[in-house]
Amino acid sequence: MKRRLAFAALVLFPVLHSCKPTEQAEKTAPSVAAEAPAPAVSKTPRVRLKTDQGEIVVELDAEKAPITVENFLGYVKKKHYDGTVFHRVMPTFMIQGGGFTLEGGKLIEKPNGNGIKNESQNGLSNVRGSIAMARTNDPNSATAQFFINVVDNPMLNYPNGGGYTVFGKVISGMEAVDIIKAVETTTPPGSMEKCLPLKTVVILSASIVE
Repeated sequence: MKRRLAFAALVLFPVLHSCKPTEQAEKTAPSVAAEAPAPAVSKTPRVRLKTDQGEIVVELDAEKAPITVENFLGYVKKKHYDGTVFHRVMPTFMIQGGGFTLEGGKLIEKPNGNGIKNESQNGLSNVRGSIAMARTNDPNSATAQFFINVVDNPMLNYPNGGGYTVFGKVISGMEAVDIIKAVETTTPPGSMEKCLPLKTVVILSASIVE
């Protein structure tokens, strides 16, 4: 388990991959400074996350976070998120998902691609309702996992530790987010966080809203 920064309000800052079983090996995605993709058809594409606790619709900002939005939409199109769970839930911080399925009571990490360039200097802030990319201590290591802020989290903004890239916001379904953040959690073996949901919260499907 990676060590946390020991700076008062910044104790929440570090790796947003940290809440997982001890048998799950820590994996750091390679740093990849990806080239900016071709402009998306829409500068504000929308994605619907159907969960077993309700629907969440996020509007993405392809103008301010083009690399991150293209990366996220790529995983959506490949159906990567379908059947994954929110594996890290903290009611005064965020809910995180997009990287694990639950099989036989164990979290299994799904294969993902290379890390992408960090775009946390884009002016978007980690405020309540914003969606951002999870990563390891390497700023350019975000792959598929994302989180939705349930409170304002300025400690995650650039330049703090390189910043966590915000690439959109929830425009519908914050009530579902609030239901998810309130599920009972436990502390998994080897972790210092009480963040592993006792009730499985599943992303049934993720799709681009036409």
